Amino acid sequence: MTSASAPIIILNPLDDVGVARVKIGKGEATGYQDLLAKDFIGRGHKVALKAIRAGQEVLKFGQVIGVATADIAPGEHIHLHNLAMVPSEHDYQMGAGALTEDLLPVAERRTFMGFDRGGGHVGTRNYIGVISSVNCSATVSRYIADHFNRMGGLEGFGNVDGVVALTHGGGCAINTKSEGYRILTRTIQGYARHPNFGGVLLIGLGCETNQIAPILEHYQIAEGALLRTMTIQQTGGTRKTIETAIEIIKEMLPTVNQAVRTEQPLSGLKLALECGGSDGYSGISANPALGVASDLLVRHGATSVLAETPEIYGAEHLLTRRAVSPDVARKLLDRIDWWRDYTARNGDELNNNPSYGNKQGGLTTILEKSLGAVAKGGSMPLKAVYEYAEPVTESGFVFMDTPGYDPAAVTGQVAGGCNVICFTTGRGSVSGFKPAPCIKIATNTDMYDHMEEDMDINCGAIVTGEDTIEAAGLRIFEDIIAVASGKKTSSEIYDYGDNEFVPWQVGAIT
Repeated sequence: MTSASAPIIILNPLDDVGVARVKIGKGEATGYQDLLAKDFIGRGHKVALKAIRAGQEVLKFGQVIGVATADIAPGEHIHLHNLAMVPSEHDYQMGAGALTEDLLPVAERRTFMGFDRGGGHVGTRNYIGVISSVNCSATVSRYIADHFNRMGGLEGFGNVDGVVALTHGGGCAINTKSEGYRILTRTIQGYARHPNFGGVLLIGLGCETNQIAPILEHYQIAEGALLRTMTIQQTGGTRKTIETAIEIIKEMLPTVNQAVRTEQPLSGLKLALECGGSDGYSGISANPALGVASDLLVRHGATSVLAETPEIYGAEHLLTRRAVSPDVARKLLDRIDWWRDYTARNGDELNNNPSYGNKQGGLTTILEKSLGAVAKGGSMPLKAVYEYAEPVTESGFVFMDTPGYDPAAVTGQVAGGCNVICFTTGRGSVSGFKPAPCIKIATNTDMYDHMEEDMDINCGAIVTGEDTIEAAGLRIFEDIIAVASGKKTSSEIYDYGDNEFVPWQVGAIT
């Protein structure tokens, strides 16, 4: 093994590779025995610790991350030129673990200051939402929000966080019996009921496939003073719709402004666990630290939601063994099978990930990326598996089936009820995700310092040995409570997050 100050990190005694803490020049010492680097090794990239034969499986985290495509000598750089994907095949343990949540007694659990919306639903923010049912009403929705956010329409209503226009590129030319339609309507209803909204206005064009009335009927949503609907065609055009909508929101404002934060149990928190712009340090620093915070939240009665099915591929066996039952484990594997079929029929593959930036940061295969990504989920039992945007009703650690594309993934989690987001990043993701506050967690100090205005927490000192995963996880846990209670995140300070509503589009557009 290596010391905390050595140039490389070895994550498991079984590993064939070490990860560079710093740039290591050709011929320089790695800090592992007397091993010298045979190539330049970039920060976050992998160096071979031993001789590896062509065709041999390569281990990192004590798990297979790929197969060598050439003979690799000790000290060589391991990356795209000599490591390839292998199919993820495991003898799955189906809910065989004897894990317990080890919940704290109710009297010892932490609380936060949130907006009680009734029925056990608690908001961490107090927005008004303008939700477009179709792309054709997107421009109108943005004009309405701009009146309040940028033209003084919220003056005198300081307890309202803003008016959010949720617009998207779909809503028509879609079969109402299709999977894509079900996903879109499920997403819209999830936002319409989200506890971070004090009031909601749904706006359609009028002739689109995705009609508002069937959504409300199917999901048993009743119109009222704080949930209104309208269409452009019925109202008489764009200008009349904007004017009418402004008046409707003006009617909502006094009531929404009266909402007050009160002490709420952490069971009112649903945390979205997300990573994007990952690098070779993601699975070493920020992700496992977020996993510690996730475990702490669960022990205090909250819910944490892991997502991005293509980015757990290759590590799903670590989750199935944590499932509370074989049925939960099977549901997760069923979603993996769906993705295999989905990518195949679209001429794609599940290893169409990592992204360009991930590879630049040292990640080589989806197996490697997934093993680091699942660390966000901590160690608690897997209680349930949800489809995209499905309401999350189970407390504890759960999984939601989403794409790996960050905006689409988080849109599903928020639609499911997540009211806070923790987003780890090594390359520097900057998304916002209104109406839910998003905490950005940096995996390395260089990026944190370079993009400090966009980051909230730095886990880079774990990489250098100056911090521990446990201590960083506790800091994240405390920040989640503070943000849920009203502390602004970096993206909120700069008012970012208006363009990250991206419902997952599945199926044919005709």
